[in-house]
Amino acid sequence: MAVGLGVYVLSRMCVMAGAMVRASQLAVDARTDGEPEQSALTTLTQVLTSWDGRWYLELVRTGYPDSIPADVTFDDLEARAAFFPMYPGAVRLVDTVLPGGDTFAALFVNFVLGAISVVMIGILARQVFPDGVAARAMTIYAIFPGSFVLSFAYSEALLIVFAAACLLLLMDEQWLLAGFAGAIATATRPNGIAVVLACLVAALPVVWSRREWRPLLAVAIAPLGFVAFQLYVDDVAGERGAWFRVQREAWDEGTSFGWTAVESVREFFSDPFQSPAPGLTVVSLIVLGFMGWCAWKVRLPLPWVAYSAVIVALMLVPETVTARPRFVFTAFPLFIAVAAWWPERVRTVRTTRGGGDHVERSTSEDDRASIDRVGWDAAILLCGAGLVTLTALYAVLGAIP
Repeated sequence: MAVGLGVYVLSRMCVMAGAMVRASQLAVDARTDGEPEQSALTTLTQVLTSWDGRWYLELVRTGYPDSIPADVTFDDLEARAAFFPMYPGAVRLVDTVLPGGDTFAALFVNFVLGAISVVMIGILARQVFPDGVAARAMTIYAIFPGSFVLSFAYSEALLIVFAAACLLLLMDEQWLLAGFAGAIATATRPNGIAVVLACLVAALPVVWSRREWRPLLAVAIAPLGFVAFQLYVDDVAGERGAWFRVQREAWDEGTSFGWTAVESVREFFSDPFQSPAPGLTVVSLIVLGFMGWCAWKVRLPLPWVAYSAVIVALMLVPETVTARPRFVFTAFPLFIAVAAWWPERVRTVRTTRGGGDHVERSTSEDDRASIDRVGWDAAILLCGAGLVTLTALYAVLGAIP
C-alpha cells in the first residue's frame, strides 16, 4: 500500500503543475492589463473548484432549491438540483469540524478520499491477483490522467470508494453491507447505479446454486440511494421528475446511444486541432478498448465486469458529453485488468544435467514481480504527462467536462 500512496502523492504534484499553468496565465494577463495579481493560492483554489465544483459548493452553501423555474438554464442557480447529495453532504459535515471554510473542506475531503480509493484498489486487486498486480493497479489508477478529479471538488472519489467497498463486500458475501455501500454509491453520482448490476451478477449464482435468498438484499438496497435522492429533490422542489427536467433543460441532456462519440471521432479526424474535446474522446475510446481487451484476457470477476460495463454504457449513451478520461476513471476495475495483463519477465535459469543444458523458468513471487520495465516506465511517463496536460486543459476551461 505504501507504493500506491507514494505514487498518489506524486500524482497530486502533477495536478498542481497543471493547475499552475492557469495561475501563470492569469498572472501574465493581470500584468498586461495593469490589474492587481491574485495570489497563487487563490488561483489554484479557483481551478480546483471550477466546473462541477461550483455547483457542489453551491449545494454546500444553500442546499437544494425549493422551486425550479420553467425552462431552467445552466445560468440559473436552481440548476444545482442536477447534482447528487452525498459529496456536498460530506463536505458540509467536515466543514463543521475543520477550520478554513467550505472550499478547504471540499478539497480536503477529496484528497483524503483519493488516498482511500488508492488503497481500496489495492485491496480489491489482492483478492484475485498477486501483490505485484495490486501495486501496479494502484500506480496506474493514481497516475491515470482522469485522476485529476481526485483533487478537484468533484464527486468521483466518493463514488469510487463506496463502489469498491461494495465489490469487496460482494466477494465476501456480506450482502447487507454491500447493499448499504451500494446505496451510498447510487446517491453520489448517476453512474453509481452501475453497482446494482454488480450486486445482481454476484447474487444470482448464489441464489441459483444454494437456494439462498439473502444475496438479493444487496440488489434491493443498492438502488435506494438513487431513489431516495429523486424523491427528496421532488419533495423540496414541489414537482415530480425535477432532476430529469433539470438535466433535460439546463444541460440539454438526452440520449444518442453512442452517436455523439461517433460524431466526436469524425470531427477529430476531419480537423484534429479545432478543439481538444474530440481528441479527448478519441483517446478515451482507444484507452477504453485496450482496457476492455485486458479485462477479457485476465478474466476479471463477473461483478467487476458488470459494474464497468454499465459505467461505459452510461458514458456513451448521453447526447452531450461523451467519452472522457474522468468517466473512464470511474470504471476502476479496468485498471486492475491492465495491471494483471502487463507482461512480466520470468527469470530463466540454465543448468547442466548429464552433459547437456536444461532450461528452467523461475516461478518465484519475487521474479514474477519483475515486469517489462521499458514499456511500464514509458506508460507511467505518458500518464504523468497526460495528467498535467489534462489538468491544465480543465484549468483554462479548454476542455468540456
